[in-house]
Amino acid sequence: MTMSIIRKSLYFLTFAVLAVACGSKQQVGTTDDEPILAGPVFNEDSAWAFCAEQCAFGPRTMNSVAHDSCGEWIKEKFQQYGLSVIVQKADLRGWDGTTLRSANIIASLNPESKRRVLLCAHWDCRPWADNDPDSANWHKPVMAANDAASGVAVMIELARVIKADTMQLPYGIDFVCFDAEDYGTPQWSGVEDEASWALGAQYFAKHLPAAYDGGVLLDMVGGQGAHFYQEGFSMLYAKQIVSDVWLAAADAGYGSFFLAQQGGRITDDHKPLNDAGIPTIDIIPYYPDCEQSCFGPTWHTVSDDMNHLDKATLKAVGQTMIQYLYTR
Repeated sequence: MTMSIIRKSLYFLTFAVLAVACGSKQQVGTTDDEPILAGPVFNEDSAWAFCAEQCAFGPRTMNSVAHDSCGEWIKEKFQQYGLSVIVQKADLRGWDGTTLRSANIIASLNPESKRRVLLCAHWDCRPWADNDPDSANWHKPVMAANDAASGVAVMIELARVIKADTMQLPYGIDFVCFDAEDYGTPQWSGVEDEASWALGAQYFAKHLPAAYDGGVLLDMVGGQGAHFYQEGFSMLYAKQIVSDVWLAAADAGYGSFFLAQQGGRITDDHKPLNDAGIPTIDIIPYYPDCEQSCFGPTWHTVSDDMNHLDKATLKAVGQTMIQYLYTR
């Protein structure tokens, strides 16, 4: 997830105002009773293993051997489950002038279908743990078990179970792993440049391989204690998709994870997609009581590792997405 210090303060302020305005608002489906499941079962153990396999490469920072090796693994994993894969390569310019060898990985289910839906997450790692409570770690890379690997892992598991399902979806899905998302300006740099984030998604939005009905971005979807609020840009550009996904969560029995309260506007990979005319929502957590970060205590720290993931969160997001895809 990407956010400048200024943007973060606005995020806190937005939520503080909304907490008062929505304090008495009734939430949808928070009891998790009587789930009405559609589609196959999402396997959280499998998703967990896919997170671990990515982390086994080490931090997948731009231009590194770990990054390139993991990219090949992601490509081969989607191919293993019967999807067609293309890699959208580009040399992109980082905030510090570094040339970033970027690779958006696009895995297509039902590639012959002209009606398509976009599911996406980023797969690169933050090169700097610039939000770590220990300043000695600010120039160390982040393992990014949650802030990267979790979204990719959920998508791979979705591809696996949907491809194997006997009930074929009447449309196609492009699972897109965006690169160069987390190379944005570090807090210690003294530079504020919102355009330095989500570089792979920006490139994708300018070189679309297909037309899409809409999209869902999965960002940090495996953290301990995560709850998902309705993000502001999502409500502005893709309110119907927000409504459909949150209803799917309630029907699948995961309404307690997906709270029917609006959140702040987040600069993330979905923003350039919406700017390009693809209504896309961001499923991203919010921790209102966390002093370290509103995105949770491990965000952009060296503690974003496998020890701080929760299979229950992976399950809630994964099964919700199956419910949405099979009922949309």
